[in-house]
Amino acid sequence: MTKETTTNAPQAEPTHSQIDRRSIPPMARESTWKLADGPAVRRIDWPGVAEQGKPPRGSILFLPGRGDAYEKYLESLEEWHRDGWRVTASDWRGQAGSGRLGKDPFTGHIEDFSIWTDDLAHLWKAWVKQVPGPHIIAGHSMGGHLIMRALVDGKLDGDTPPDACFLSAPMLGMQGPPVPLIVQHLVAKLMTWIGDPTRQAWKWSEKPGELPPNRANLLTHDPVRYADEQYWRDTRPELVMGPASWRWVERGFASSRVLERAGALERVTLPVLIVSTTDDKLVSHEANVRAAKRLPNGRLFELGEEAHHEVLRETDTVRRRVMDAIAAFLDEVAPRRAPAAP
Repeated sequence: MTKETTTNAPQAEPTHSQIDRRSIPPMARESTWKLADGPAVRRIDWPGVAEQGKPPRGSILFLPGRGDAYEKYLESLEEWHRDGWRVTASDWRGQAGSGRLGKDPFTGHIEDFSIWTDDLAHLWKAWVKQVPGPHIIAGHSMGGHLIMRALVDGKLDGDTPPDACFLSAPMLGMQGPPVPLIVQHLVAKLMTWIGDPTRQAWKWSEKPGELPPNRANLLTHDPVRYADEQYWRDTRPELVMGPASWRWVERGFASSRVLERAGALERVTLPVLIVSTTDDKLVSHEANVRAAKRLPNGRLFELGEEAHHEVLRETDTVRRRVMDAIAAFLDEVAPRRAPAAP
């Protein structure tokens, strides 16, 4: 494992021109892709047009977290595109603009995480045939968890497995009381037995669609980037999602136990960069540190109290450090190709 920690040294300002986080970038195209069992899921694609005289870098597939939507990551997705990458981001089934799986329009529900990893395998198989390599897979929070589960379970092996992976504050473990994971799982399982497993596992704001007070303190120090999410919820009400169901919570703990098994992460041999922060109050930073050590080709970029959970949506200085760490990783695992001779 390679570990990189933060410093207090001054950081360079972003070199990219301003990106409008509240509009779909001009070169991006929204569409849908078909799940194996028929329903459609949203996606967004950038063509990956390289700068004049420079060959394309390859392709990145990005998957967001629980209750997330790709609209929240337009800034990062556009930056990777400007760097020459062919970029795709997708909803998960039952999230954002791709419907719901519970009994109401707001609760995040799933019967088992394997449904999502099967969907990811289906998308990956089709996507790698459409885009140039190297093929990089990336995700935030729950998206990172599901990517790691798919890798552990061999669902992305196929003819064209990922060349590398980077994860933003991945949910390789969930924050909870200081008790063993098996106890947390048993409590969640009990909650699915004593009531409707599709009911919400925690309290939301009184007004559906309105973000709960103090939620920003869990996600980002940047109030403007935080407000971008409410803008997109107001503009596209179908993106609104509240708490997860008890079944989601129980299945999340069950899936985390799979990742904790001896030999599970050790079989994932591709290069993996984990960006994690000690100040994360939603996912377990300790689990991310353990994972980076266990992965044969793992790297850890560690942030501190300057970063909350959404490290890709932090203040400019912190976010720049994260994007620079990802860029350095990509330069290592997918070096820029030299321009063709005239």
